[in-house]
Amino acid sequence: MERGIRIDKWLWAVRIFKTRSLASDACRSGKVKILDQAVKASRDLKTGEVISISLAPVTKTVKVLALIGNRVSAKLVEGFMEDLTPEAEYQKLKRSNDAGFEFRERGTGRPTKRERREIEFLKLYLDE
Repeated sequence: MERGIRIDKWLWAVRIFKTRSLASDACRSGKVKILDQAVKASRDLKTGEVISISLAPVTKTVKVLALIGNRVSAKLVEGFMEDLTPEAEYQKLKRSNDAGFEFRERGTGRPTKRERREIEFLKLYLDE
């Protein structure tokens, strides 16, 4: 019988997580699920399985196309996984990235305490 590969190692190899320990921590905290069930980092992964990964504001869904144990370049990742994440999740990520940014002219330096309070006031009342 064909043996699978550890899920934390595969998640690291296809560049979903930057380090293998981050992938293990995500599994341990219940952020990685298969069939709506949290999995341990040591679980053997098989081809064809669909994985849900909760990453901050989005839940990424990927399908395992092939098993791999070593990290590959970003160009080769699409041969090992299929991204099934709905477009709405990526829109959620874009909105959260755009929300916390305010523009300052180059060379003006850091905001003063008064300017910072004004920025916080505007953010608070413009979001409502």
